[in-house]
Amino acid sequence: MIEHLIPAWMLIPFVVMLLCIAVLPLIPHVGEWWEHNLHKLYVSLLLGTPVGIWLCLNGMDHELIHQMIYDYVPFILLLMALFVTTGGICIRGDLKATPQTNTIILALGWVLASFMGTTGAAMLLIRLLLATIQQRKYKVHTVLFFIAIVANCGGLLSPLGDPPLFLLFQKGTPFTWWMQNMLPEWAVTGILLLGIYFLIDVYYYRKEPIEHLMADVHEAKKLQVSGLINIFWLLCVICSTMFINSTYIPAMGAHDAPWFLKLLREWAFILIILGSWVTTKKEVRVNNNYSWTPIMEVACVFLGIFATMTPALMFLQQNPLPIHAPWQFVYCTGALSAFLDNAPTAMVFHATATTLPAGMDAVAGIAPEFMKAISMGAVFFGALTYIGNGPNFMVKSIAEQEGIDMPSFFGYMIKFSLIILLPVYVIVQLLFI
Repeated sequence: MIEHLIPAWMLIPFVVMLLCIAVLPLIPHVGEWWEHNLHKLYVSLLLGTPVGIWLCLNGMDHELIHQMIYDYVPFILLLMALFVTTGGICIRGDLKATPQTNTIILALGWVLASFMGTTGAAMLLIRLLLATIQQRKYKVHTVLFFIAIVANCGGLLSPLGDPPLFLLFQKGTPFTWWMQNMLPEWAVTGILLLGIYFLIDVYYYRKEPIEHLMADVHEAKKLQVSGLINIFWLLCVICSTMFINSTYIPAMGAHDAPWFLKLLREWAFILIILGSWVTTKKEVRVNNNYSWTPIMEVACVFLGIFATMTPALMFLQQNPLPIHAPWQFVYCTGALSAFLDNAPTAMVFHATATTLPAGMDAVAGIAPEFMKAISMGAVFFGALTYIGNGPNFMVKSIAEQEGIDMPSFFGYMIKFSLIILLPVYVIVQLLFI
């Protein structure tokens, strides 16, 4: 329980952090400075350190420690484990980048996301997709839909799919509940987005210069897969996520459990990362254009986000929004998930839902319709911004490394998420919630 009231002005560092991410890349010369991950770390420390000091001086060091040690560290290590293991699987080839081929790759990632995580599916397929579309002139839209479909919406069917669902699983939701109860929402959303993407890609494909299409045909290469040992390590990540927790190891959830026991799953992730790195041939990662830059960018940026959003989340807990209807939970959870990390946001609204009548068929202490609404808002709406979900930034960074001129923070929202994703989400909400 939070004993100290959080003043509204303590939200300022978080807002400034978001503005830095959104605005600094757009400013001449400053944008070049911001590209360096070390400079992103400077900004995160500059904004996050005063917040941490203020929380400690006001007796809220426990909340800060919990946020940084038990939320940020697991968040980064899970992403890193998925990044390293999938980055060691090299799917080489250059398929003919027709609308049909591109849509199939997106659909494959959409299905895989619920079973190997949105990060795992995104990191496994993004390099294949980029190699396939490299000869195309118009390719930004393909990466944007990849972020939405593979790095976000595909992860709705299991706790492995997205961090907020894993936390709701930890709260007592049965592992198969989402598969049993949210398959229609997942299917309709995916089919709509894939259909829209196909039509848009057909339009751009017809606009492609003939020399680009000829190069795409002549430079096509068959698929070759190497680094298959990482399938084992990826399965280790999945099994660690499923079974190394307080449900199966009660001592991890004990109030007086030492920190190293509470982080037992994260120790497993570290061993998996080392195992993957040692057992993967160097040339596999070289052929995969593997770089630590994307995951380091996520680590530096989200360090500041997690630190500065600690008082923001506490403020929301102290000043809950007056919402009661399931559709309100969809949009409130979704709106905050787009700008806060969607995992702690889901926890805030789960806590809000526990204050409302749950009925005999309650799921993790809340009514099933609220569980559906929170899950949909957290998973789907994370695609509305680059910072809504960890893989978004990673995909953006990898695409930029390959020379693709990705939209700015606001450009992504104005040109894509608000005009394409949001209407689809509204339709699915009206149909099911």
